[in-house]
Amino acid sequence: MSVFIGITGGSGSGKTTFARSLADRFGPGELLVISLDSYYQDRAHESLEVRAQINYDHPNAFDEPLLLEHLEALRAGRDVDQPIYDYTTHCRSGTRRVEAAPAILLEGILVLALDSIRPALDMKVFVDTPADLRILRRLSRDVAERGRSVPSVVKQYHDTVRPMHERYIEPTRLYADLIVPGERDTSTAVATLEAWIRARA
Repeated sequence: MSVFIGITGGSGSGKTTFARSLADRFGPGELLVISLDSYYQDRAHESLEVRAQINYDHPNAFDEPLLLEHLEALRAGRDVDQPIYDYTTHCRSGTRRVEAAPAILLEGILVLALDSIRPALDMKVFVDTPADLRILRRLSRDVAERGRSVPSVVKQYHDTVRPMHERYIEPTRLYADLIVPGERDTSTAVATLEAWIRARA
């Protein structure tokens, strides 16, 4: 049986960086990192224009049943075919085989907001970062890595990112077992979580 860790926080909070720092402390096959973004709903049946208008910061944007099915399989030691999500088309571009591991780390903005997923987590982590730093990080990432324009990123932030953060993400701090300050050195938190995982996985 695998141990499950959920890492969440607002877009640009540093949760992915934190997850990678933790994963780097484990050897091959010891810890598997799963991005919640891989489980966005497949929008291939809709036009690109329609896909562009979807609120991707809302819990309904994710394929929660498939994610839960995969988590249950991984906990039982079974490998799964994880979707590969393309941010430019908002569609799945295929799958990749993911092998079960003693520790499974799920990271994403709404990990603790998904009611069927939260009870499956043995440790819940919230990366808490000021809003100004989060938007600057998101702007840099979306322009450099996802081919977005600055105006489109700013518009999305005002239209969906900020209101969805306030409605769905920020309240999940209450569920967290560990709150990590995302604007500071997180090495102590990483070491603490590593020790916790090794004691249980």
